[in-house]
Amino acid sequence: MSRLLRVADGPYAPPVPARELTVTAADGARVHVEVHGPENAPAVVLAHGWCCSTAFWAAQIRELAADHRVIAYDQRGHGRSPANPAYGTEPLADDLEAVLDATLAPGERAVIAGHSMGGMTLMAAATRPAVREHAAAVLLTSTGSARLVASATVVPMRAGRVRTWLTRRILGSRAPLGPVTPLARRILKYGTMGPGSAPHMVDACARIVHSCPSRVRHGWSQVLDLLDLDHGVRELRMPVEIVVGTADRLTPPEHARALAAALPDCVGLTELPGVGHMTPVEAPDLVTGKIRALAATYIPSARGERAVPVEESA
Repeated sequence: MSRLLRVADGPYAPPVPARELTVTAADGARVHVEVHGPENAPAVVLAHGWCCSTAFWAAQIRELAADHRVIAYDQRGHGRSPANPAYGTEPLADDLEAVLDATLAPGERAVIAGHSMGGMTLMAAATRPAVREHAAAVLLTSTGSARLVASATVVPMRAGRVRTWLTRRILGSRAPLGPVTPLARRILKYGTMGPGSAPHMVDACARIVHSCPSRVRHGWSQVLDLLDLDHGVRELRMPVEIVVGTADRLTPPEHARALAAALPDCVGLTELPGVGHMTPVEAPDLVTGKIRALAATYIPSARGERAVPVEESA
């Protein structure tokens, strides 16, 4: 279990959930889930990325919970979800499906937002019955479907085998990250955030990332290294919007453009100048606004209309 280092106040301090529950995935993995906001409000589901936790979505939860039911969960091994020996895209899909089945009523539609590995979770789960039943629309932010290590620009040198080898060694390191020091913040900011990121944003991200156990960080780095979810992108048949920062060193904009070209129903691609990989933290108002707009457009209950059961709308 992680050490759960979190900021105590400000916009990135995690709000207290209305309720918490633990759901069990198909392979027995236990997943921590938080629910915020009114029970009968339009639903939003948030899936965080590698080395993060529900705390990563604090700004979105704080704003959306006023008039949405916001469901956030910790990927296995992250946050309050215990580590599990199963690493891979299918376990990620198992966890998302378990969360959707446990928190949404039959036929209930939701906007599902995935950042980084959370977006990859959606690609992996694209054909799962729960996703087909519940996803009214999707937001993918700072993510990609394949060839992640070769395209990453964390190492400042020309693309090629040497850069790929060095990037693989850095991202796959087993070394503990240690305490959140000024040097640690500078390193994290360089690798994951835009140059204009405010200190309180960097501090919030550093605390979250440093909470991830080194064995979990390493285990999931191996999954990301071998990732190939191009087939899953083509199965995301609901409306999908994409957000990426132009200064993203982990999933550069080329990934977002490839996703936009491959998706059956891409409803928008936004590239944010100077923003890095941590878009929900670096551009909180924009990301929150995208989620809110998707809910207003694609969830009937958000517009005051009768929700149509899935079998009627097929």
